[in-house]
Amino acid sequence: MNDQYKSGFVTLIGRPNVGKSTLMNSLIGQKIAITSNKPQTTRNRIQTVYTSEEGQIVFVDTPGIHKAKNKLGDYMVNVAERTLKEVDVVLWLVEPSNFIGAGEQHIIEQLSKVSTPVILVINKIDTVKKEELLGFIDTYRKEMDFDEIVPVSALKKENTDELIKCIMKYLPYGPAFYDEDTVTDQPQRQIVAEMIREKALRCLDEEIPHGIAVTIEKMKWRGNIVDIEATIICERESHKGIIIGKQGSMLKKIGMNARKDIENMLESKVNLQLWVKVKKDWRDSEFLLKNFGYNQKEYE
Repeated sequence: MNDQYKSGFVTLIGRPNVGKSTLMNSLIGQKIAITSNKPQTTRNRIQTVYTSEEGQIVFVDTPGIHKAKNKLGDYMVNVAERTLKEVDVVLWLVEPSNFIGAGEQHIIEQLSKVSTPVILVINKIDTVKKEELLGFIDTYRKEMDFDEIVPVSALKKENTDELIKCIMKYLPYGPAFYDEDTVTDQPQRQIVAEMIREKALRCLDEEIPHGIAVTIEKMKWRGNIVDIEATIICERESHKGIIIGKQGSMLKKIGMNARKDIENMLESKVNLQLWVKVKKDWRDSEFLLKNFGYNQKEYE
């Protein structure tokens, strides 16, 4: 490795639904983090890896910073806010707007407490006119002295190369943390569980998705087929009925959609069986949160 090689950790923060996971998937060129148009899709800290001849960037995608309403919410906010002090660069994603609301002000307050370089990323520029961009940049520049401001479209992969260049400027010199063919530190079982949860988020009504988790009961290779048994956990009996759907139609739809993504990732045929269980108010139970992979103690 040459002595000009750079490597470091970069976190993506922002309010729920600004496109953090879409941007990370776009930058590494592979789908790892799940995406949906529902807020708080990402619940855990997910690390993905971008490697080039110039350096290696380990991206840390965190849950959106928001006002917590339960123990799961507290966990998600703690994960996001603690990460700010542990990385080499912070990417703050915002939507193109002249309005800076209470959520953004809260993030500015958090960012003012850290000495980490902050790059403001104005995402979704494909949804506005080019001539409006300068106004949006100006609005944010008045609020805080950013190290860089980069407008991008994560969805259309516009200006993402420029963003990579900007990040590299602020990374320390040093060897790679991961092999060049590594794209994530997530165990396969966890990615599979998240892919199923993503399809459920996309298929279900607004009031249910926040109350679901997915656990993998079995994941076993049988020749060139992978047998997977997974359980979707919900909070109410009425939700269970909606998730299963009339004659199992909704559960079948979630399973079919998830199977395609899982097969692409594993490069293998998948036999997926889904079950639904009710665990009342699991989002406020420390025991169940830990069971479902949200370990608060790690972030206290």
